[in-house]
Parts: sequence; C-alpha cells; structure tokens
Amino acid sequence: MTGSGDDTTAPLVVGVPTRLTPLVRRVLCPNPSTMTGPGTNSYVVGTTDLAVVDPGPDIAAHIDVLAGVGQIRWILCTHTHPDHAPGAARLAEMTGAEVLAFADRGGLECTGHLADGDTVTGPDFTLRAIHTPGHASDHLCYLVEEEGTLLAGDHVMGGSTVVIVPPDGDMGDYVAAVERLRRWDPALTAIAPAHGHLIEDPAACLTYYLDHRADRERQVIEALEAFGPEGADVTELVKAIYVDVPETLHPVARFSVWAHLRKLAVEGVAVGDDVDDVDARWLAGAVRSRSD
Repeated sequence: MTGSGDDTTAPLVVGVPTRLTPLVRRVLCPNPSTMTGPGTNSYVVGTTDLAVVDPGPDIAAHIDVLAGVGQIRWILCTHTHPDHAPGAARLAEMTGAEVLAFADRGGLECTGHLADGDTVTGPDFTLRAIHTPGHASDHLCYLVEEEGTLLAGDHVMGGSTVVIVPPDGDMGDYVAAVERLRRWDPALTAIAPAHGHLIEDPAACLTYYLDHRADRERQVIEALEAFGPEGADVTELVKAIYVDVPETLHPVARFSVWAHLRKLAVEGVAVGDDVDDVDARWLAGAVRSRSD
C-alpha cells in the first residue's frame, strides 16, 4: 500500500519528506553506516496535528527538516538506541511536543510513557503501541490503525535481518514478537522500518524472518554438536557457520550466535560456562548429558 507518486524501490533521499501512505511520510536522516544502512528513517504521521516517530540522532539539519513539516504534537521513540532517540530533545524544544517512549533510558527524558496497547490519537490517526522486545527490551512498534501500517523501528529492517545484542537484546523475545506480528488481526498492510524501504508484503517478510532465525538456530545446534565434548566459543562457532560471509562482518555475527546460544540455554539445548559472557565456551545439551 503506497501513497500517490512514491516509488518504494527508488533511492532514499536525505532530508526530503516523502509520502508513503495517505497518513505517513518518511524523512531520511544523514547518518549512513554499516549498522544503519542508508540512515535512520524518521516518520511523520497525520495531516494536521502530527506525530514524529524516531527523530533520530541529534543532527541539527535533520531536526530542522522535521520541525518544518507542520504542527508536531507528539514525538515517539521506538527505543532509545543512539540512532533513534537523541534528536527528541532538540525537536521537543523547537516544537513544544510531548516526548513518549517505553521508558527513560539512554539519556532520553520523556514527558510520558507508553505500554503495550496504549494509543496516541490525533485528529485523523490512531497510533497503537505494541511492545516488541528482542532487539531492545524497551522496543515499541507503532501501528497506524486506520491503515494497518506498522512503524517498526529496528524490529524489522528493509533488505536485512535484525542484529540482536545480548544481554538487553533477547532472541527468544524477538522470535516471539515477530510471530505475534505475523498473526496480527487484522493483518498488517505495510511495514515502515527504521532503516530501508517500505515493505509492502508484511506476511512474507515476517515469515522470512522466522524461517531465517529457525535456520540459523539449526546451524548453531549442528555446529555445537560437531565440536563434541570439547565444546566451542562464539568465535569458533561463527567461523564454522558463516563460511560464506566476509570476516569483516564476523564481529556482528558473534552477537547473533551468542543470542541464539542464550535462547538455546533457556530451552536446555545448549550449555554455557557463563551465558552472560560472549567469550564463554558452549556445549550442545545432548553432549553435556552424555558426559555427565
């Protein structure tokens, strides 16, 4: 579901409010990097009194663009990572808008907090907060109920999978939250991620995410079993699993494998010396049982 004139496959353009749906515009922040892709997408919701979702980092030029789109009444953060929330203070000072998020974290000072199911209601929109922990424990997605458009923050990425960094990131929570969104009723019509293009087939995207995580979990289990009673640490597992991935990306892959191991430990499928230590040694649960 796209608004008039917007090609969701066209290059993302910094600093230009781009209409994606009748109620949602995207403004790309100039903060491209390995972790943010083309940059952070800030979203403007509404046509009169407006809400901004994820103002991004405190980059003056970007905040100036957001402040100029109209009467901003609410500033909502999906979570408090540094590429999403620091710009809230400057934008609030310029506009007098309320700042809303799950919690005060990472230097963010809110005027109010949102829990799962809470709503922010404008003249022509309703934003429903959906608690989606996994990437971050304080992560919220926001559903534009009139359209079925999900402003997904870092819970879903355009053209990429999501990095889960323990201990605040939790793979079990993440998979459960993705499954919850996949089963949402009525079904989502579009997903607007914090990084990348609008996703116009939410069901296919969320199913792919679940399949990808299941495949990666299977690879982690098989690699652990192959190491046998000696076990392995995360670095050894990454080298065994990510054979077709450039080594420059292995540091990020370490977090993913560690997150999967922590989930498997909760399920009794893997055993680690210290689940909170990324450098701990791990055994497959079946191998540990045979050696006991």
